[in-house]
Amino acid sequence: MEKKDFNIIADTGIHARPATLLVQTASKFASDINLEYKGKSVNLKSIMGVMSLGVGQGADVTITAEGDDAKEAIDAITETMKNEGLAD
Repeated sequence: MEKKDFNIIADTGIHARPATLLVQTASKFASDINLEYKGKSVNLKSIMGVMSLGVGQGADVTITAEGDDAKEAIDAITETMKNEGLAD
């Protein structure tokens, strides 16, 4: 299992557009990938799940991946977070 913590720095948090990009990135991998926030965990491949968390600016989130391509998945999600100015 791979795990990485992020601090959300985007003014709007994880709203529709960045949530869609994260879901698209996660969906490229076979691993089970989850986004955890405030004790709740959702499938990062589910746009409705990600949006339901209401992750705002300043939030601390954890992304976990479990499977054969878990490391690659975390690396790709980290790159998406940085490219979109979501997390530092």
